[in-house]
Amino acid sequence: MSAAIAGRPVVLLMGPTASGKTDRGVELAEALDGEVISVDSALVYRGLDIGTAKPDRATRARVPHHLIDILEPTEPYSAGQFRDDARACIEAVHGRGRLPLLVGGTMLYFRTLLTGIDSLPSADPAVRAALEAERTERGLTALHAELARVDPQAAARIHPNDPQRIQRALEVWRTTGRPISTWQAGGDPLPCPALEVVLAPGDRTRLHVRIEERFQRMLAHGLIGEVEALRARPGMHADLPAMRAVGYRQVWQYLDGAIDYATMVERGVVATRQLAKRQLTWLRRFDNAIWYDSEHTTSADLAARVQAFLGEQRSG
Repeated sequence: MSAAIAGRPVVLLMGPTASGKTDRGVELAEALDGEVISVDSALVYRGLDIGTAKPDRATRARVPHHLIDILEPTEPYSAGQFRDDARACIEAVHGRGRLPLLVGGTMLYFRTLLTGIDSLPSADPAVRAALEAERTERGLTALHAELARVDPQAAARIHPNDPQRIQRALEVWRTTGRPISTWQAGGDPLPCPALEVVLAPGDRTRLHVRIEERFQRMLAHGLIGEVEALRARPGMHADLPAMRAVGYRQVWQYLDGAIDYATMVERGVVATRQLAKRQLTWLRRFDNAIWYDSEHTTSADLAARVQAFLGEQRSG
């Protein structure tokens, strides 16, 4: 990020899934002459539309959105890549004289953007192959337990059913002797004043209701057909990072005949609730964040707080 851009403000709008942050982000961008930079590990993928609640083309025509539909679902994407892409977007938005609004629910991406990350070591094919073999022989649970012993911080944030991240964390440990969590806590913090806003319901029960209602809407709008189309693409399989997005794995299992429709719905809702719980755990670690109740906060309330922040930056 260039010296000419450093120091200019950005706004982070964070929250758990189904909290309404996407709509609020669009409304804020319209009110404050801003552009939305997506902070979502699933929205980067083309073809994942319904199950990610991706903003539609009409919305993206009203307000510029960035880091959406930039990859095929067979391609990997990392927090480090996001950091570089997001900073380039911030610079471009600032260069147009507009306000960057970073909106989403992938908390690792927010943390990496704010605090920076050391350059992770390159992949080691031999260690990676050994970990694949161990996963087959010992099982993913054993690998996650090993990670918990050598890097409890990473194990706490990586889901036990996330083979790619578990194996990558163990690969970094085995090749460097240094936990991946210490690499990810590295330098190069964001050189911009940032207003960190959390939008979350004060009543967890209400969030659970919203999650179930949203998943049912996704199914009604064609989520199963979307997953069928993804399965037909060359190179697609259930273990790709893109297919770990909540809802997609469960629909894939249903299409495989491994579970029935009712079980698919139940597991999809439960997985989404578990995601929201992890997101809220992450959010409590953002010491500078200002929390708003998503059920009782209007876009005007948020716009007023952002305008006050921008005024403070101008006067300071």
